[in-house]
Amino acid sequence: MPLITTKDGTQIYYKDWGTGQPVVFSHGWPLTADDWDGQMLYFGQHGYRVIAHDRRGHGRSTQTWNGNEMDTYADDLAALFEKLDLKDAIMVGHSTGGGEVARYLGRHGAKRVAKAALISAVPPLMLKTEKNPGGLPISAFDSLRVALAGNRAQFYKDITLPFYGYNRPGAKISEGVREHWWLQGMSGGIKAHYDCIKAFSETDFTEDLKGIDIPVLVLHGDDDQIVPIGAAALMSAKILKNATLKVYPGFPHGMPTTNADQINADLLAFFKGTAVAASS
Repeated sequence: MPLITTKDGTQIYYKDWGTGQPVVFSHGWPLTADDWDGQMLYFGQHGYRVIAHDRRGHGRSTQTWNGNEMDTYADDLAALFEKLDLKDAIMVGHSTGGGEVARYLGRHGAKRVAKAALISAVPPLMLKTEKNPGGLPISAFDSLRVALAGNRAQFYKDITLPFYGYNRPGAKISEGVREHWWLQGMSGGIKAHYDCIKAFSETDFTEDLKGIDIPVLVLHGDDDQIVPIGAAALMSAKILKNATLKVYPGFPHGMPTTNADQINADLLAFFKGTAVAASS
């Protein structure tokens, strides 16, 4: 398996397919690089070099006890950029992966990066605070930790319903998609997944976003039940210097899977520098 070894000895698994301008994908919690199948095949076929890694503690990477926080995630990603000597890259992050992208750019700069896309992403801050009244209360994240520690296998089955909007009236449920999510989740380490809840919910990315001046495409569904749009995309688009915001009516958190055709088309337009269709 293709692996890099980070400075603390963690092995990070990655995929690196095709040739052309590199597109680097960062996945959501508690998933793996496999969650990007619908994008990596598509963009590889459109002449891009597509790269995705399993975050530490997830999938085929080392099941770490320590380092399961955003600074280390960003440093691991920087190590991958250095190992592959990536230049003029496009970064794409979904959910927690959007936080990873923001922290990478805030911590390591954009010298190797041309553009970025944040999809259903956690920045600037998910947690409700005095300065972030639109966020979710800490009790919401405490309940995730209780469910994960109590019965991770069942919790991971149950969460696929709101994740993909399958709990909405008339939703066309794919059991294969649900099982794929579960399989990815169960391949990772419970300690890393437990810690990552704090990482994605309590990390404040505001200063990272303020420092990003490359073009950033911000995509979010207005029926996202996992990362509500109000304290996420709508805020990020205001903070970023060079953002394009697109809101999808009725789309769920897992829209790169459930609505791959639309998401891929809009990403391709952004990559090529053409206009992305306006928000509805």
